[in-house]
Amino acid sequence: ERGPAVAAAMRLSAVLSALRPALPLLLGLSLGCSLSLLRASWSHGAAEERCLAPGPPAPPARGAPPEAAEGRPGPGHEDFRPRIVPYYRDPNKPYKKVLRTRYIQTELGFHERLFVAVLTSKATLNTLAVAVNKTVAHHFPRLLYFTGLRSAKVPHGMVLVAHGDERPIWLMYETMNYIHQHFGSDYDWFYIMQDDTYAQAEQVKALVTHLSINQDVYLGRAEEFIGGDEQARYCHGGFGYLLSRSLLLKLHPHLDSCRNEILSVRPDEWLGRCIIDFLGITCVSQLQGQHYHTYELAKNTEPEKEEEEEFQAALAVHPVSDMTLMYRLHKQFSRIQLDRVYQEIEDLQMQIRNLTALTPAGEAGVTWPVGINAPFLPKSRFEVISWDYFTEQHLFSCPDGSPKCELSGASKADVSEIIESAVEQLNRLYQPLLRFSKRQLLNGYRRFDPTRGMEYTLDLLLEAATQKGHSHVLAKRVSLVRPLSKVEIIPMPYVTEATRVQLVLPLTVQDLDFVANFLDMFAMNTLDTHDNALLTLLFIYHPYDAQRVGQVDVFAGVKAMVGELEKRYAEVKIPWISVKTEVPSQVKLMDIVSKKHPVDTLFFLASVWTEINMEFLNRCRMNTISNWQVFFPVHFQEFNPTLVYHGEQTASSNTDFLRDGHFDRHSFAEACFYNSDYMTARTKLAADILDRDEVLDSMEVFDVFLHYSGLHLFRAVEPGLVQKYTLRSCNPRLSEELYHRCVLSNLEGLASRSHLAMALFEQEQANST
Repeated sequence: ERGPAVAAAMRLSAVLSALRPALPLLLGLSLGCSLSLLRASWSHGAAEERCLAPGPPAPPARGAPPEAAEGRPGPGHEDFRPRIVPYYRDPNKPYKKVLRTRYIQTELGFHERLFVAVLTSKATLNTLAVAVNKTVAHHFPRLLYFTGLRSAKVPHGMVLVAHGDERPIWLMYETMNYIHQHFGSDYDWFYIMQDDTYAQAEQVKALVTHLSINQDVYLGRAEEFIGGDEQARYCHGGFGYLLSRSLLLKLHPHLDSCRNEILSVRPDEWLGRCIIDFLGITCVSQLQGQHYHTYELAKNTEPEKEEEEEFQAALAVHPVSDMTLMYRLHKQFSRIQLDRVYQEIEDLQMQIRNLTALTPAGEAGVTWPVGINAPFLPKSRFEVISWDYFTEQHLFSCPDGSPKCELSGASKADVSEIIESAVEQLNRLYQPLLRFSKRQLLNGYRRFDPTRGMEYTLDLLLEAATQKGHSHVLAKRVSLVRPLSKVEIIPMPYVTEATRVQLVLPLTVQDLDFVANFLDMFAMNTLDTHDNALLTLLFIYHPYDAQRVGQVDVFAGVKAMVGELEKRYAEVKIPWISVKTEVPSQVKLMDIVSKKHPVDTLFFLASVWTEINMEFLNRCRMNTISNWQVFFPVHFQEFNPTLVYHGEQTASSNTDFLRDGHFDRHSFAEACFYNSDYMTARTKLAADILDRDEVLDSMEVFDVFLHYSGLHLFRAVEPGLVQKYTLRSCNPRLSEELYHRCVLSNLEGLASRSHLAMALFEQEQANST
């Protein structure tokens, strides 16, 4: 009996051992099937009970809304219930790709904060309106001037809207209509002021940031109607007033009725009566804890002597009789604001000192200057920020790499200002006991710390004079910091990504080995994707090759490749231009191309080593603005793979390429600019050189825009513009500066300092053995 039992147990253990790897899978499947069956039985049971009980639904619980009885949210909760909207595409309609907005602010429907309207007239447009424009226009994001009749000449830099009628009520009516039609859906607040009003722009912007946008706001200096209701108030137009977007939207349907039914002489009274009669909203001088402070100027007022608290707290001052008074007011309020900022800085520094004393580090944790970021701490010797040595006449760290150069321009002004500031601060600390005057700058050091700003260390030779007239010469070391200020967003004209890009590729005989890769990348990233980009080739023949072009054409292979591309893409034409020259000056070549294209052409001046992609072409379109800005990208140059990888396989991941190369700041071969901007700068250059064409051999397109145009030159690193390593041939016939720049580019493109050090070490080890 024991024998069969043992055999059965052995068979069972063998089966279990065979099933053990699949046991978790079987358990999971069985558990999942059980739970699904159990859930299905619950669902069917609930459905059956609901069907077996016909008739009116059960009454809801006490206090619950009717909709809540069936599991649906009550009224007012529709926005909070998640809903899944199924995607359905009509098969009878052609499919159209959905184009999403480039900026998330536009897609989410965000509004700009503040719009400012200035009411002016033909008589005061060139006087008071100009003064308003020079004092506050650069503080507001959008400011327009409204007038009945315009003068013959509109001042520069002012956007003027003329309604064609000088009647005050008509001007106000048309202005409100215009604001609603063009800006009603774009801004949250609308500030209306006159050209004889001085407004503190920063205070007005601070006011709207503290007000809620979901209320109907009519805020200003409240005034009583003459002979009207004592409770009703209108906002005095001379001191400006603030309207919310919601109030403007509600007011617009009633403007026609107000124009026909309300009689008034003053436009501010007319608008106030319209808002009161149709919306029931009166003007207030304070709202949500914010006060609209104003100050009324008396005749022959001197702003410099006004010390009243009411004057210093005013957001708006009225009336301003002339331009000079407007500028004096702006100067005085700027001084008041500056004093407030300095006082606030001192208070914050005192708070920082008091709080730092309570930290574990104690007072030793206070950085200098107080409130400025601590100096950058390098993690390796390669991250150490070097100091540049200078004197009052020379700089010993020059941009071109030379050991010594003369201080000039902004660099010289910077050094002079720092020395003056150092002496001024010393006198502020030691007066009246000592009075310092500078004799000489012994040594100067400066460096740019990206975490805090420009740092200076000065060794000054000073003459110290006492109150009794004794003087003594001494040397003193001082440290100064020019901190990084608040980042300012520069307003730029709007551009789109739909602009056609015209690529220009100059080719010499030395570039023939790289043309095939360039054309392949161009076809894959632009022609296959139907990107709005064209290509023009510029064949640069040496005079010797040009004479033999009938027998042997050095560019015959490239022309054959172009023919194959045109056969593959029937709608694409790739023209070429032949040039014969010994010195391929970038400016002379661009002169030839510029004459063969329209003035609105967007050029991308490329090099044969460039790998074209759609990401960079879009940035070329966005960063190049006609009559405003040109774009000179700094491409990423890969290092020599022989030195970096020692024959091993290179990194294939796109995310690792930044550690295998560097941004070549010595190269200006790539550029994006409009033909009209180039022609304008080139005309100024021609007038300057007076037919001395040899000067063009020492210039690049970058130099033309730098010295002969008033455009912004945007030069930034471009990670989307990658070039493989190659040892480029530097033409000795070009200028010494261009040749030197080419040699530096080749040298710095070999490898990083660590890779070069490792190569030298391995070479020394091999020589020693």
